[in-house]
Amino acid sequence: MAKCDFCGKDVKFGIQVSHSHRRSNRTWKPNVKRVKAIVNGSPCRVYACTRCMRSGKVERAV
Repeated sequence: MAKCDFCGKDVKFGIQVSHSHRRSNRTWKPNVKRVKAIVNGSPCRVYACTRCMRSGKVERAV
């Protein structure tokens, strides 16, 4: 679910390293919101990251 429908940004995986250099797996999730937007001329609910909403890629439906 944590995937933007406009830019394709999704979950990234990596390793968290503590001060004592103990390593554990972790994830980075994008800030994705479920918004009502106009897609292909009709309003529908989509998942969009806040970067796309802020940059104007998402046309919000009222």
